[in-house]
Amino acid sequence: MSKSLGAVLTSDEIKALEREIIAEARAGRKLAAWHRAQPLRKAQSQQPEAAIALLGVVNEQCLEREPAIDLLSEVAESHDQDARIFSSLGQCLEAVRDIDDLNAPPPRNSIFLTVVEKLEAFARAYEGRPEQVPILRGLATSARMLARQRDALAESSFRKLTEIEPRTSAHHYNLGLFHKTRGRFAEGVTSNQIAVSLADEVTDSYEWNLGICATGAGNAAVALDVWKRMGQAIEIGRFGLPEGSYAQCKVRLAERPLAERTADADDPGAEETIWIERLSPCHGVIRSVLYQKLGVDYGDVVLIDGAPITHHTYGEVQVPVFPHLATLVRRNYQLFDFAGTQHTARQLANLSPELDEDAVIYSHSESVTTMCASCWRDPALDHDHHERVEKHVVRGRIAAPPEMMPARLLDMIDKAIGAKGGQCQLYAPELCAAAGLAERERIDGLRFVLLTGNSSGQYPN
Repeated sequence: MSKSLGAVLTSDEIKALEREIIAEARAGRKLAAWHRAQPLRKAQSQQPEAAIALLGVVNEQCLEREPAIDLLSEVAESHDQDARIFSSLGQCLEAVRDIDDLNAPPPRNSIFLTVVEKLEAFARAYEGRPEQVPILRGLATSARMLARQRDALAESSFRKLTEIEPRTSAHHYNLGLFHKTRGRFAEGVTSNQIAVSLADEVTDSYEWNLGICATGAGNAAVALDVWKRMGQAIEIGRFGLPEGSYAQCKVRLAERPLAERTADADDPGAEETIWIERLSPCHGVIRSVLYQKLGVDYGDVVLIDGAPITHHTYGEVQVPVFPHLATLVRRNYQLFDFAGTQHTARQLANLSPELDEDAVIYSHSESVTTMCASCWRDPALDHDHHERVEKHVVRGRIAAPPEMMPARLLDMIDKAIGAKGGQCQLYAPELCAAAGLAERERIDGLRFVLLTGNSSGQYPN
């Protein structure tokens, strides 16, 4: 089937093109789907039916994100007085944003704000009329896509939908979804419970969001009931929350997760992908010691969302990477930078099982460094001739519970290293200082600076 440029398409041709585009996309051929969409693209400005068909294929995620956004901009420009098309446009915006990347900053493309502002005007104009419901659905969705920029508008639209159609479960679910992503977990529990009660059948997305909100709110009974309904082998465990046996996974931590942000500071800040000990479908304990200071670290308990951002491959194992939804418990572990040497890979990191009470020696980098042997033997020596020697250098951080005395931690590390017969050494001047060992702090500090190549001659404080 083909049409000349600018030719009018019949309804049958529009429907056939829509089916072909969807078929190409589902077969994994999004570029071919884009080419098949061109007749609809050319016709949409004069034919609202063609514009609606294009919005349908965008909503089905048949096109790559950037071309799809461009297409939505063209439709918006061509039909800026059409409330029905803008209502659909508002809901399409969810399909052109990576909503699994929960903590992303607000989108930069102007189409997002354009649609919100247009639908806000339409909502006022169609107040109390049948068209108000689809307008509010588009407005609520598009406002939610703007991160924390238009929260009041998103919430009022979601709430109004539950008032106009109180028996529609999807409206309550969407309000609960909004509450979850904004960290208002108790309200999310209420909305999702209503959605579950109104649904004709069990809906996984409703159950997941209820379980996540209940965990975030500390409502262990509701969370446990949800996970058991979903067939999870789980009981109440640590932190008074449901706990079962789950494979470790990874989380992309954010300095400012969406649930903890404001409109004035509406970006994730620094981010770092780390390992957690997963305790339930939606929460776990951080088991990486971070490179950066994000306000959350080793031993803290974090809430994660249900849909992974991506997967990391380790051999044949695919490990999901989930977004950081909120921090449930900050345990304030002590953290001490270290540098050290070892004969074989991970020798220092493998000492962690010899430490008590969840203390850990966490390696951030392991490398071979060439340095002066004379400087190493006596870092305070001033000399001209430098004898080169290779060192297998490790850098990282030590983490220990807040109640553990630094002197005891240092003693455990010394004993574990001693058991290795001098095969590895660790220098942690901050830990020595905390233990009140001034002379050892000085010596460890000199070794630390040599190993890290810190030109300032200082170690972190």
